[in-house]
Amino acid sequence: MRSLIAPVAALLLLTAGCAPARSGTLGPAPVAPTTRTPPAATAPRTPSPAASPGRPTPTPPAAPASTAAPGPGDTVTVQLWFTRAGRLVPTRRTLPATPATSRLALTELAAGPTLAETAAGMTSLVPPGVQVSRIADRIATLVPPTSFDTGGASAARLRRAQVVWTLTQFPTVRRVAFASTDTAPADRADYADLLPPIVVTGPAVGDRVSSPITVTGTANVFEATVSVRVLDSAGREIGTAFTIATCGSGCRGDYRVAVRYRRAAPGPGTIEVYEVSAQDGSRINSVAVPVVLAASG
Repeated sequence: MRSLIAPVAALLLLTAGCAPARSGTLGPAPVAPTTRTPPAATAPRTPSPAASPGRPTPTPPAAPASTAAPGPGDTVTVQLWFTRAGRLVPTRRTLPATPATSRLALTELAAGPTLAETAAGMTSLVPPGVQVSRIADRIATLVPPTSFDTGGASAARLRRAQVVWTLTQFPTVRRVAFASTDTAPADRADYADLLPPIVVTGPAVGDRVSSPITVTGTANVFEATVSVRVLDSAGREIGTAFTIATCGSGCRGDYRVAVRYRRAAPGPGTIEVYEVSAQDGSRINSVAVPVVLAASG
C-alpha cells in the first residue's frame, strides 16, 4: 500500500493543476472600474502623475467599482503593461475619471513607470503620440507616430504588445489594429509568448498591504505549483504560502492565494512569487513586488 501512495498523490496533483483547463488561460482582462467619490467626501482628487519616471507611486484602488458615468471626484483604475527583461509585466494606476479611458491608458504607457516601478526593473517602450482613431466592432484602430517601429523587430513587437495588452482590458476593445501596417488586428494571444512564466497582477508595486495578503496572477510552471513568500525590510522571511494554478506544465493558469505574515513593523516589504525547481528545490522564475507592509503581531 505504501508504495502506491506517492504515485497516486502525484497523479492527483497533476489532475488538479491541468485537467480542467488544458488549453490554459491568459488571465481575465480586467475591466477598468470607475469609482465615484461620495458628495460629502473631503479627500481631494488623486492628481494625474506627471510624465516622468521619478513621479511618486499612485494610490492603489480601494473602493468598489461603479457603473455610473464619470463625474467630479470620480476615479478610474487602469492596468498598464510595461516591460522587464524583454517580457510583459503589469501594474496599475488610479486616476481622475475621463470618458476617453483608452487615451488615458496610452498616455500613462508613454509616461512610463514610477520611481518604485523603475527600481523594480520596469520600463516602457511606448512613445508619446499614440492615438486611437476609432473603435468599431471591438477593434481599436491606432495611429502611431512615425518613430513607433524603430529599435529593431524585437523592440517593435514588444512595444505593440504593451499597447495591445493594455487596451484590451476595456470591454469595448478585443483587438487592436495599427494604421501604419497592413497586418490583421492583434489580440492578447498574439503576444502571449512575451509573458514570463509567472505574472503577478496583484498586489502592484507600491501597494499598501496587510495580513493576509491576496496574491493573484497567472503562471505556466511545473505541476502548476505557485509559491509565495513575504519578506520584511531586512529581507527576512515572515510569511509563506503556495497554491495550485488552474493549469501548468505547458499551459498557463490563473492562481489566487492568501498569505499571512507575522512580526512585521510597518514599512517596506517584498512579495516574492516563484516556482520551486524540480531539479534542486531552488527558487526559480521569481517575481519580486515591493510593497508597504502594515504592522502585524
